[in-house]
Amino acid sequence: MQANQPSITTPNTELLSNPFPWYAKMRRFSPVFYDAKQQSWMVFRYEDVKQVFADWQIFSSKTPHPPEQTDLTQSLISTDPPKHRSLRSLVAKVFTARRVEELAPRITQITHELIDKVQGQERMDFMHDLAIPLPVIVISEILGVPIEDQDDFKRWSDGIVVYDPSALKAMADYFRHLLGQRRQNPGKDLISDLIAAHEAGETLTAQELVDFCMVLLVAGNETTTNLLGNAILCFNEYPETFEGLKQEPQLLPFAIEEVLRYRSPVQAIERFTKVETQLGGQTIPAGQMVTLWIGSANRDETQFDRPDQFVVDRNPNPHLSFGNGIHFCLGAPLARLEGKIVLNAVLKRLPNLHIAPNTALEFIPSMDLYGVKSLPVLL
Repeated sequence: MQANQPSITTPNTELLSNPFPWYAKMRRFSPVFYDAKQQSWMVFRYEDVKQVFADWQIFSSKTPHPPEQTDLTQSLISTDPPKHRSLRSLVAKVFTARRVEELAPRITQITHELIDKVQGQERMDFMHDLAIPLPVIVISEILGVPIEDQDDFKRWSDGIVVYDPSALKAMADYFRHLLGQRRQNPGKDLISDLIAAHEAGETLTAQELVDFCMVLLVAGNETTTNLLGNAILCFNEYPETFEGLKQEPQLLPFAIEEVLRYRSPVQAIERFTKVETQLGGQTIPAGQMVTLWIGSANRDETQFDRPDQFVVDRNPNPHLSFGNGIHFCLGAPLARLEGKIVLNAVLKRLPNLHIAPNTALEFIPSMDLYGVKSLPVLL
């Protein structure tokens, strides 16, 4: 039996804000099915999603027929080994646990500067005043992007998330220009490191350099922004959790993992079959798109006890929000660090923060990502 399929091309407000009842129905009745409108196989159960992530030989990250001369087709997230391995090893040096930890003082400084601006006010917009600017500033500084260009970045990044081709082109053009400047005047930043690797004969084309910068920028800010906003949504839904964390801030790392599970910033991601394969009792032909519903896998009742409750000290918490296998998110340590620093500062400096009553929340118009566009809170 197949459950009624809502339109995910033009999802309604209810589906964007609360897709979880639909996921539960799909896990039960149609855990793997073909959606003719989306031209994709939909996968909802934890074990199936995890298997697809792990098996890159069958489920490729590479778009089988990419449009000619497009940006982002050669990036880290859309390649397979051996190409993926060489790209990943380049950037992995920057995102080691040690290098990320070294960013803590700077992230702390930015966080407190942003909170200083709203301290003493009655209200703030949690997204616009804190959750949006912080990750943009951090990833821009890692890449070596001038501070005056950071607003453009946020705009392009938002555009790319909703598949706006003009945003994609503007960002690609910007990075081509910046890469040209850095070739002349290298600095102590990731873009200069990538150029050095490119010139040392690592197999990076000029197009791949551009793609690389773009994917790091979008992945490095959208997801962390939504992690922070979604944490406040969780604390608002479970006020006793927020109170408890003020008493026991050492539980914060567990709380962050539970936010990642309970309201996953990335709800869905695509793969492509290289060969015909079996999944969840279905035969999927070669060359087909497969959509992995991470947000559903993270609520799977066969994997998580009380999946529809926010359990602040849940441990173990094997959520799939950062993926699994060779494409496990490189930025996971950075996202976790930013989450810990910002939410710790909120607990200490904004202890009475709560969402303004009667706020009608507007969710990002995408089924792939989960988060709100703005979040008015009272202090």
